[in-house]
Amino acid sequence: MILNRWKAGAGKFNGWSQQEFTMQKILTQYGVFALAIALMAPLAQAQAQGQAAGLQAAWGKDAGTLSDKFAGLARVMSGKYDWKPGQGVRSVGDVFNLIVKENGMLAGVLSGTPNTGAQPAAISDAEKMQEALKASYVNLQKAIAGLSDNDLQTPVKLFGRDMTKQAALMLLLADQHEHLGQSIAYARSNGVVPPWAK
Repeated sequence: MILNRWKAGAGKFNGWSQQEFTMQKILTQYGVFALAIALMAPLAQAQAQGQAAGLQAAWGKDAGTLSDKFAGLARVMSGKYDWKPGQGVRSVGDVFNLIVKENGMLAGVLSGTPNTGAQPAAISDAEKMQEALKASYVNLQKAIAGLSDNDLQTPVKLFGRDMTKQAALMLLLADQHEHLGQSIAYARSNGVVPPWAK
C-alpha cells in the first residue's frame, strides 16, 4: 500500500522526497532501537542484582553444607582430635578450631564488626566442637544474608591484603573446602567413614 502511494505520488510520499522518506525511516528505526536499549538497561540491572542475590543465597547454602559436614566429622572423629599425619601438620582438632576461627573472622569482616578481642581457647571436647562449628556457620550465614549487592564490592582487609567483601568470602569458602578435603583424608586415614558417605 505504501509502495502504491509512493508510485502514485511520482517519487513523493505525503510530500516527502525519496531521500527524506528514507531518512525518516532510518530515524524511526533508530528511535525504536534506542527505546529498546533504554528499556533493556533496567532489566539487565535487575537481572545483575538478581544474580548477585543468587550468589549470596548460593554462598549461604554452601556455608550450611560445610557446617553439616564439619560438624559430622567432628562427631565421628571424637577421641582422635590429637591425631595428625606427621610433624608440623595440623591435627584433626587444629583443623576444626581453625574453621571456627575463620568463620568468626569472616563474619566480622562481612558485617563490618571485626573481632579484635582475645582468641578463644582451643576446643577439645567433641560436643562443644560440634556446637562451636554449627554456631560459627550460623553467624557466617547471617553475615552473608545481610550483604547487599553493593556491599559485595566494599573494600576490606583480610590477612593484611586489600580485597572486596566478595573476594574475602570466596577466598575463605574455597579455603574451607580445602580443609574439608583434609579432614576427610584424616578420617579415612583413621578408618573412619564420613557420616554422609555411609
